Amino acid sequence: MTSLKPQGELVIKTLAMPRDTNRYGDMFGGWLASQMDLGGAILAHKCAGTRMTTIAIDKMVFIRPVYVGDLVCCYADIVKRGRTSVGINVQAWVERMTQQDPQKVTEGVFTYVAIDDERRPTAIQWKM
Repeated sequence: MTSLKPQGELVIKTLAMPRDTNRYGDMFGGWLASQMDLGGAILAHKCAGTRMTTIAIDKMVFIRPVYVGDLVCCYADIVKRGRTSVGINVQAWVERMTQQDPQKVTEGVFTYVAIDDERRPTAIQWKM
């Protein structure tokens, strides 16, 4: 699960700010998961060109904490294509002000389903 460099397309790059920390000064895991979900959704929409919704997050393991001031970079790549859904592996890496090399902090597989105007699953017309 750990790789030496990020895998996939850069989809989100954001700065970890104090408002999203827990009482110990580290970033909430939920904040990080939401950034990853946004990044995965960006790639899902880019591939399908239609409304997508998150239906599952699998195999997410927090490897190390994210600190205030870290630059959080989310990378996404497709791992499964279905008729109405897509599985996207999202990796979160940080660039710390005190270190040169980026560090992976977590990854997970996010599953998105294409939905129509009535919010029912619909077939994906793959764009890429």
